[in-house]
Amino acid sequence: MKKVLFAIAISASIFTGCSSDDDAPVIKEPVVGEISGNLTTSKTFAYGNYTLKGMVKIQSGVTITFEKGSTITADKTNGETGLVVLNGGKLIAEGTVNEPIVFTEKSKVAGSWAGIIMYGDAPIVGLSSATSATSEDGLSLSYGGTNAAHNGGSLKYVRVEYAGQVITSQTKEHNGFSFYSVGSGTVLENLVSYKGNDDGFEFYGGTVSGKNLISYGNGDDAFDWQDGWKGQDNTNWFAYQTGVANYGMEVEAKSVNNAFWPKVTNITLKRAAGTTTEGQGEIQLDAIQFKKEGNGDYSNIVIDGYVNQTTPTAFNGGAVQILDLTTYTNQVVGGKIKLTNVKVTNTPNIFVTGGAGFTVSAASFPGTNWGVNTTATGASLAAGKWATVDGVNLLANL
Repeated sequence: MKKVLFAIAISASIFTGCSSDDDAPVIKEPVVGEISGNLTTSKTFAYGNYTLKGMVKIQSGVTITFEKGSTITADKTNGETGLVVLNGGKLIAEGTVNEPIVFTEKSKVAGSWAGIIMYGDAPIVGLSSATSATSEDGLSLSYGGTNAAHNGGSLKYVRVEYAGQVITSQTKEHNGFSFYSVGSGTVLENLVSYKGNDDGFEFYGGTVSGKNLISYGNGDDAFDWQDGWKGQDNTNWFAYQTGVANYGMEVEAKSVNNAFWPKVTNITLKRAAGTTTEGQGEIQLDAIQFKKEGNGDYSNIVIDGYVNQTTPTAFNGGAVQILDLTTYTNQVVGGKIKLTNVKVTNTPNIFVTGGAGFTVSAASFPGTNWGVNTTATGASLAAGKWATVDGVNLLANL
């Protein structure tokens, strides 16, 4: 049952211009409201401060819009909470550089809620080349289809904070942003995933691309994908890993040797000194890991700070890890992993071999598929309130 309550707040305001009568500033007061249940009717939520309760689902055929500058706050004491866009539904959340739309959590503790989850019907290539799969977010929904141009809405200048709730690993876990078979008609621009407990951004197949993405302080991988994701228009990705973190980018393809790859330009991956891997069972210290036939075309890359681990056991970290022999043979030697215009600093090992039977080096990459450039610039992002949390400029380490 949908429940939406509204009241007028007087503690915050937005300056929207001057009146025609006396040139006095016109102040727009934020609405205060609660959002819960299934959203079955299209609606625009005016600029305001909203409480999100439970797993709120935007149903098929419904468009939900949030006005710029709005803040939507989850509260972990209310149980599992997240915003889900079901296939056929649309989320329009278009903030601005200084009036972002912020999804956060009351306690400001990583892993407190489920973040934004979007479903579409774009193609996937799952395990054994399956064209559909079941989600790992606990909703157990099928995803995958034939609509490459699926449109799930438009997210611009949106920040998700303290998400990445993990209830049961692999079967009920969440990221900052989770995109299940989302299509290329969806707009993802200037998004921040801040201090979540799992991945910052994860793509489960689909064809959507993301521009100007920041993954800051997330506890697992900064960027992660599987199921044959093949976004072709990705640019300006920045990962800053601090505290506890795993890979900057985890690249896999469900052990399917795909004839295509995703493409990302202008990437900066940085790991702060003292950052530790999430667990000792699977030590994950590298900037980019390729496994299970993961591939792709990546250019203008800056990698910094991916150092070796000395305690509790010694373990090497590096810029690029190839985990298994099959990925090495089919994707590296086969010419489907391209890493060009790469600058590596404060990282003792360029290549790390994750398994037996092969050794990775620059010579492993055919033709011009590997190239070092000390003048590579990486991501280029504009500062503003969209990239500022509690007075901290997230781009200070870019």
